[in-house]
Amino acid sequence: MAVAKRILVHDYSGHPFQVQLSRCLAKRGYDIRHVHSASFQTPKGDLKPSADAPDNIEIVGLSLDRPFRKDSFFKRRSQEIEFGRLVAEEIRHFRPDIVLSSNAPLDTQAVIQKAARVAGAHFIFWLQDIYSEAISRLLPKKFPLIGEAVARRYRRLEYGLLRESDHVIAISEDFVPMLAGRGVSPPISVIENWAPLAEMDVRTIGDEPKRCAGEVRAVYAGTLGYKHNPGLLLAAAKALPITLDIFSEGTAASALRAHAERVPNLNVHPWVSFADLPGVLSSADILIAMIEEEAGLFSVPSKVLTYFCSGRPVLGSIPRGNLARRIIERENAGLVADPGNETGFISNMQRLFEDAGLREALGVNGRAYAERAFSIDRITDRFEDIFDNLAWKELRAI
Repeated sequence: MAVAKRILVHDYSGHPFQVQLSRCLAKRGYDIRHVHSASFQTPKGDLKPSADAPDNIEIVGLSLDRPFRKDSFFKRRSQEIEFGRLVAEEIRHFRPDIVLSSNAPLDTQAVIQKAARVAGAHFIFWLQDIYSEAISRLLPKKFPLIGEAVARRYRRLEYGLLRESDHVIAISEDFVPMLAGRGVSPPISVIENWAPLAEMDVRTIGDEPKRCAGEVRAVYAGTLGYKHNPGLLLAAAKALPITLDIFSEGTAASALRAHAERVPNLNVHPWVSFADLPGVLSSADILIAMIEEEAGLFSVPSKVLTYFCSGRPVLGSIPRGNLARRIIERENAGLVADPGNETGFISNMQRLFEDAGLREALGVNGRAYAERAFSIDRITDRFEDIFDNLAWKELRAI
């Protein structure tokens, strides 16, 4: 058993697989405080305490006193700093041996890392996206006068936080050369993301939507933001007689909902709860994943991993070389076109629409990969090795 026993796991977004890791660590005897943002609106995992949960895990949703201003850069930054202070309070009270932090905005992460240092805790940066690369592509376009200066500030901040971490966990080997090129020298481990397989049953849960004879249903479930191209979904719905259900919220989803009034086979719904997600995905025939070309350099669409669990084929618009695309193509689990290739995307959708046998074969392949790769016990072993190495390094230094 590791020397370090108290671990604060911070997952800003509240995604499914991070809390699965926390629960597994608690079962192994660690004292866990799992912290997430209840104010940040995005699809969440199962964050409710279970009746049989051990008493050594606490799941804490922290809330700001005002609605989160996702639409205003400056107000958003102020609130992200404020949220970091809320997490810092949790660190001060819990006094962990290790802080493992993921998905945090950079201003939030800076406050958390400083609080970990003050508390004498090791800080592990769980790198899900390289945010400063995204900021460098977006802000200069949005704010021509100050955008580049702000982008430089965030590049310095992010790579500075990475350099000052005790360990970095990257979700893709693709990130490692980028970190090395920026002088990030702490130990780096690559642990690819996963999905909670046992909670993503391939069977339809609940009542399957009523269908007409021969109807084929495609589903997109998740965030629609700067990394995605919602126009591709609209074009596909207009081109093919396929039922296209989108489960999302926000500006892009609202725009699609307005178009849906004139496109009868396009349906836009609110985000689906984690409890209902398996049923939504397994009642589909095709599951859609998208990420834009530039975003593919610093981000991996993890919804693809959840899709694999459902035993359904993935229809992707994903850059060549992106980890998610490499897995889909290597495992023969779906059909993928390049971002910007609307014709290729629609052609792939048509192939899946017309060939039920192909849909079944690709879905089986994806599920088989999930069963091989998503063992939470083996994944937790890898995190434990990192924790142990940090603890023994500290003992040797005494």
